[in-house]
Amino acid sequence: MNMESDRVEEVLKNAEQLYSQSEVEAALDRLAADIKRAIGDQDPLLLCVMTGGMVPASELFTRLDFPVQLDYLHATRYVGTRGGSELKWITPPSQSLQGKTVLVVDDILDEGLTLAAILEYCREQGAKAVYSAVLVEKQHDRKSGSLRADFVGLPVEDRYVFGYGMDYHGYLRNVTGIYAVAGS
Repeated sequence: MNMESDRVEEVLKNAEQLYSQSEVEAALDRLAADIKRAIGDQDPLLLCVMTGGMVPASELFTRLDFPVQLDYLHATRYVGTRGGSELKWITPPSQSLQGKTVLVVDDILDEGLTLAAILEYCREQGAKAVYSAVLVEKQHDRKSGSLRADFVGLPVEDRYVFGYGMDYHGYLRNVTGIYAVAGS
């Protein structure tokens, strides 16, 4: 092990579990049911927001028991561990969004600047309807404007959280459960 992996192991060891794997899976089941009721008859395109959205999107995708297409995009405001104000497009969706119902799936809604820009991009690309789903939503008053996700799995306190796609400095996305860094 190196110093970085030792530090990550220490963070995991001292973290507070906010939601167990079974609680997260129940939330994903509920999200899938809510999405089916709202747009299951609209032949939606699920757009996974990389990299954090990969785990919740794949878990959610396998629960959707209706015709749905899958694509991804990679856009970020983060370079390293610091956020910026400008969205950097790494990979746009490979499919046309023109005339489609689009469901954007991400790991977390924090301040919402990235998600708001992605939703606006989808509208600009001609999507007929755009919805958002997040595994967790932080509970605070710093959201971008009036942005709220259409589908939310679980609320979390305003803390540094990781697991189920959310990372701690590039690590711990693979942890099954949602944890908060001790002291955050």
